[in-house]
Amino acid sequence: MTKRQPSMKKIISTIALTVGLLVGTQSVMAQEEGGLPSAGTNIRDQASLQRGAKLFFNYCVGCHSLKYVRYSRMAEDLGLSEDEVMKNLNFTGAKFGDVVISHMPEDSAQQFFGKAPPDLSLEVRAKTADWVYGYLNSFYVDPTRPVGWNNTVFPNASMPFPLWELQGIQTAVKKEGSDDVEKLELSQPGKLTQPQYQQAARDLTNFLEYAAEPAALQRQRYGIWVLLFLAGFTFLAYLLKKEYWKDVH
Repeated sequence: MTKRQPSMKKIISTIALTVGLLVGTQSVMAQEEGGLPSAGTNIRDQASLQRGAKLFFNYCVGCHSLKYVRYSRMAEDLGLSEDEVMKNLNFTGAKFGDVVISHMPEDSAQQFFGKAPPDLSLEVRAKTADWVYGYLNSFYVDPTRPVGWNNTVFPNASMPFPLWELQGIQTAVKKEGSDDVEKLELSQPGKLTQPQYQQAARDLTNFLEYAAEPAALQRQRYGIWVLLFLAGFTFLAYLLKKEYWKDVH
C-alpha cells in the first residue's frame, strides 16, 4: 500500500492560513497597544523619506542625534547627491562620512531640559512607529509644565513641541470632575492644515523608522528576489513530485 501524498493545493492553503493567522495576531496586538493611531509608514516611499529627513534636520537635529546614521549612507538610500545633503541637511559642519550628531552639547542639554535629549536612531524600534506618530500628534499647551507643553501619549515629557508652528497649538479638554484629558482641540491653527500636518508627522516617523534600521531597505529589495526564487523552486519541486509519483498507484 502506498502512502498518499498531500496535494500542492492543500500545502499552499496551509501556508496561506498560517500567514493569515500571524498577520491577524500582529494586528490585534497593535490595536491593544493603547489605541494608538496607525502611522501608515512605508520606508520604500523615497519621497516620504526625503520629506521626513528635511523635517528632522530642520526641527529635530538641534537637540537629537542619529548616531547610527551616516550622511553618506543616508544620501545613498534616499536618492540624494552629496551636494544636496551637505547643503540642505548638514548644519553642523560635519563631513560627508560622519554620523549625525546634534548641535547641542550634552552639558547644555542637561541644563536646559534636566537631562540630555535621547538619540533617535532606535526610537521607532524601541517604541514602534505608531507610538512615535501618535506622540507627534498629541502635544498640547500646558502652562503648569516647565517647558509649557505636555503630551497625552507621553505625559509630563520634558520636551518642548518643535513642530508647533506647523500643527498649531492644541489645548486639552478635561473630563468633567477629573484632570484626565478627554480630547485635544486646535485652538490656534498652524502653517499646515490638519491633513497636511498628519502627513508631515507620518513622513518624519517614516524617516525615523528608516534611521532605526537603514539595512531594512536593502533587505526588502533582496527579499523580493528571494521570494521569487522560492516560488520558482516550489513549482519545480511540485513538477518533480508529480513526475516521481506518476507511476505509483
